[in-house]
Amino acid sequence: MVSKKVLVVGAGAAGLIAAGTAAEYGASVTLIEKNRRVGRKIMITGKGHCNITNNCDVQTFIRNVPVNGRFLYSAINRFSPEDTIGFFESLGLPLKTERGNRVFPVSERAVDVVDTLREYVLNSGVKIVNDTAVALILENGEALGVKCEGQSYYADSVIVCCGGKSYPLTGSTGDGYLLAKQAGHTVTELKPSLVPLESSDHECKSMQGLSLKNVSLKIINKNSNKELYSDFGEMLFTHFGISGPMVLSASSHIRDIPPDTYTAVIDLKPALDSEQLDRRLQNEFKANSNKDVSNSFSKLLPKKIIVPVLKRWGVPFDKKCNAVTREERHALCAILKGFTVPISGFRPIEEAIITSGGVKTDEINPKTMESKLAAGLYFAGEVIDCDAYTGGFNLQIAWSTGRLAGENAAI
Repeated sequence: MVSKKVLVVGAGAAGLIAAGTAAEYGASVTLIEKNRRVGRKIMITGKGHCNITNNCDVQTFIRNVPVNGRFLYSAINRFSPEDTIGFFESLGLPLKTERGNRVFPVSERAVDVVDTLREYVLNSGVKIVNDTAVALILENGEALGVKCEGQSYYADSVIVCCGGKSYPLTGSTGDGYLLAKQAGHTVTELKPSLVPLESSDHECKSMQGLSLKNVSLKIINKNSNKELYSDFGEMLFTHFGISGPMVLSASSHIRDIPPDTYTAVIDLKPALDSEQLDRRLQNEFKANSNKDVSNSFSKLLPKKIIVPVLKRWGVPFDKKCNAVTREERHALCAILKGFTVPISGFRPIEEAIITSGGVKTDEINPKTMESKLAAGLYFAGEVIDCDAYTGGFNLQIAWSTGRLAGENAAI
């Protein structure tokens, strides 16, 4: 029996596992990648530690995919987070599960994940070609190959795994959307997800570079006064607004941002309730009784946020600590427990970790990942209109859809 020829376009997470899987199933596989190195985007995931997956069951996984999660039922049941963990450990990469069921390599080095995948595809017999795909070769409603800048490649099946439009320096420049459109596919509106948030508050610029650890964050819809998101951890002030792990997670819960509809509310002292914080303030003011209030916060707050807090408080900077009233103290407590930052928009899609939007799922067979419009054409990974919250869920989408596409393209 002659083995099928399979072309995989894009050597990211989905492309690597799709290529290796197709080769495992007996196909002759060529993996086309425009970067010199495979897995460029994997290298920057999880701050370079690579959050491979989330150690959860299928239902929990689907709940964490707000965009077209149901489309993934077949893929995630075929290759679950548990299967992903087993897959990497069988290739000799030890893993560990941390807070929030996030799974990382024990080494905490994303490069080890990339090296493991590269060895996997090469040992499976995959041929890696350094070239840039520019067009699909289509005939009578069937995908017959890919035209690249260097040459044309022909095959029985083509799997498009070019990623999204986020982080273009890693090669995610939207090439997959152009290939999909060429085959008649609809590409839904592309938006940034897992992205820093902009603010109209100019004080953010004065706090640029300030990293807050062990604070709590809530995102409130000002119109409905409803809480959209809450978390505890780390965040960062920037010249444009706010960023950091909690903020990126929060952004994926916000679908659209009419300017200043949302407010970030930061509890700067989450370990203390209001009464405990009030006692702490009393002690600080007593210890600094003859000092100006502006000089009494060094043990209470990071230097860069002291002036913004004082401005909001409205008490004269030179007021003596022993003259602060009970009402003024309570007002300060409220500011420290609820420091607000208005949200005016997302940062550009190029700065996003994930692209929300992509090839319309109605036009893809969820049981095989094959196009419903062009025979022999498959899609996997971020190019599809599916995106999830942070915590390893987006990489799991890549593993599951890549595995399913690789299997079906090869048989």
